[in-house]
Amino acid sequence: MSIAMPAPNQDVIARGPQIVAALQAVLPADAVIHDPQETRAYECDALTAYRCPPLAVVLPRTTAQVAAIMRLCNDMGVPVVPRGAGTSLAGGALPTADCVILGTMRLRDVLEIDTDNRFIRVQSGITNLAVSAELESHGFFYAPDPSSQLACTIAGNIAMNSGGAHCLKYGVTTNNLMGATVVLSTGEIVEMGGPEAGPDGLDMLGLFCGSEGQLGVVTEAILRILPRPEGARPVLIGFGDAEVAGECVANIIRSGVIPVAIEYMDEPCLRAVESFAKAGYPTCNAVLIVEVEGSADEIADQIARIREIADALNPVEFRESRNADEAAKIWKGRKSAFGAMGKLGDYICLDGTVPVGQLPYTLRRIGELSREHGLEVANVFHAGDGNMHPLILFNANQPGDLARAEAFGNDILRLCVEVGGCLTGEHGVGIEKRDLMSTQYAPDDLAIQMEIKDLFDPQWLLNAAKVFPLQASAAHRGRAAE
Repeated sequence: MSIAMPAPNQDVIARGPQIVAALQAVLPADAVIHDPQETRAYECDALTAYRCPPLAVVLPRTTAQVAAIMRLCNDMGVPVVPRGAGTSLAGGALPTADCVILGTMRLRDVLEIDTDNRFIRVQSGITNLAVSAELESHGFFYAPDPSSQLACTIAGNIAMNSGGAHCLKYGVTTNNLMGATVVLSTGEIVEMGGPEAGPDGLDMLGLFCGSEGQLGVVTEAILRILPRPEGARPVLIGFGDAEVAGECVANIIRSGVIPVAIEYMDEPCLRAVESFAKAGYPTCNAVLIVEVEGSADEIADQIARIREIADALNPVEFRESRNADEAAKIWKGRKSAFGAMGKLGDYICLDGTVPVGQLPYTLRRIGELSREHGLEVANVFHAGDGNMHPLILFNANQPGDLARAEAFGNDILRLCVEVGGCLTGEHGVGIEKRDLMSTQYAPDDLAIQMEIKDLFDPQWLLNAAKVFPLQASAAHRGRAAE
């Protein structure tokens, strides 16, 4: 294991039967899983290189049940790892042997839809895609759309401040979260924010969105909803040079045109996608998918401006969709990209973010790093906001290959910070980037963040060993205990 995890608390493990019995006393019989064969299903999330079966798993259905779990675990000194659908690519829901996994997947009711005031209130275990499905008949939608939206939950989206292809125009989760019901480590239930436009006081909701289960467990959410646009059309632009494609992205943003999405795929990704999805993409070194929306006249004007920008860079192809079938075909390859790459072998998917103007340089440096590390990399990402997704290919069955891939990934993430970006755009820190946090944050910055955790989780029982470098968090807790 090249990413270290702390040794589990043997006292907690020894008290396992007592802890399970206490949980069974406050929850329905089917809400507590402790058989080792069944808990194995929760031993990892989508960062499958790291695994550890938990002590037990609890699956509550109500906020009151979550509060009972948190109160009990706090009193008994048991670590708790909140988990949505387990789609985290950063190890955000990786358990420890002494922890209780608190799964939100049974918290999936729609509680209220208010189209007049443009919000939906849901339990946090509902999937992202199910929210928009509930709104479809009302003519509304929920904007954040992670690639895993078919499976990922609102709870996980809030924990990691998830984004998606269409967040260039509409923002990420924090821009669309209006309120939340949160259970703190002590079992206290608090309400944050609400459907009103701008609640007074400190922005506690903003503090919790993106806190990765470090401060509390979100059980209900009030989400901003939007009327479905009058129309939308994607265009596909092919380039013979990957850096020129990055330049095109920067020029589109610089021009003042704000598409709903700008997606990027390079040649290694295009090869995999075309073999897998048969989307009919051109043979070239990079493709952009740019989608605009509005009335027919608005769409035509935006596409004309984008064509003018692209033509100045001599594209290999500029393809406009003329109907729904052609639009779906343009998007087909992009939506199949991660599955297509999986057919080529194992890969690590990163999500460092860079200023859009730095895309050409960053892409060139990633290519140089690929040659230095001797591993192939494919780039497919949300180019409009610089949210990169380099996919580093390696062989999990080859000893040392995972460590090489992780070293390559760390160099890419350091590069993102060096050019003025950040370690994560939407996947979160988890364990994957935990030990790189000192690359982006000074010791005092990390200390302030850890002091906030002290306030909400004094025993540090929530999502242990995530986000903060182990050495820094151990030193911080040591000083706090003095």
